Amino acid sequence: MTKYVNELYADVFYRSYGLQSIGLRYFNVIGRQQDPNGAYAAVISLFVKQIMQHQSPVINGDGTYSRDFTYIDNVIQMNHLALATENEQALNQVYNTAVGDRTTLLALTQLLKKHLSQYDPKIAEVEILHGPDRKGDIPHSLASIEKAKCLLKYRPSHSLEVGIKEAVAWYWENLK
Repeated sequence: MTKYVNELYADVFYRSYGLQSIGLRYFNVIGRQQDPNGAYAAVISLFVKQIMQHQSPVINGDGTYSRDFTYIDNVIQMNHLALATENEQALNQVYNTAVGDRTTLLALTQLLKKHLSQYDPKIAEVEILHGPDRKGDIPHSLASIEKAKCLLKYRPSHSLEVGIKEAVAWYWENLK
């Protein structure tokens, strides 16, 4: 709700004072340098840490819930495009910052295991556990990036698999 209120404030400032802005809605960002020990640790960095330690990560529910995971380089690209746009039609808009595809949590953990097991073959044997559904969790999240493609010329450079491969390489070098 607070994110939406920020978008409303931006609109009010544009209408009242002519202050132009662009809003970016970040969807499940993944990538290098995410701290698995922080208070707001992302699920991927937590899973990577656990899997590297041969511990079983716990997926809430059956693993079929899905998210639109996007790699940090896609986010950097979107920020750059928003800052540098000269397209007047692109201003005072809100854009989804995502890749435009969704992946289940089960498929995500399989990708993590696939790429991490290249560094440590025992990782392929790490079991994925399932816990109860998390109350209030939405089943599926998928962003439309069509407006960003059209007005900002956004083209995600990294699919989830390419992003996971790059992120895993960074985690392996920095967390082991």
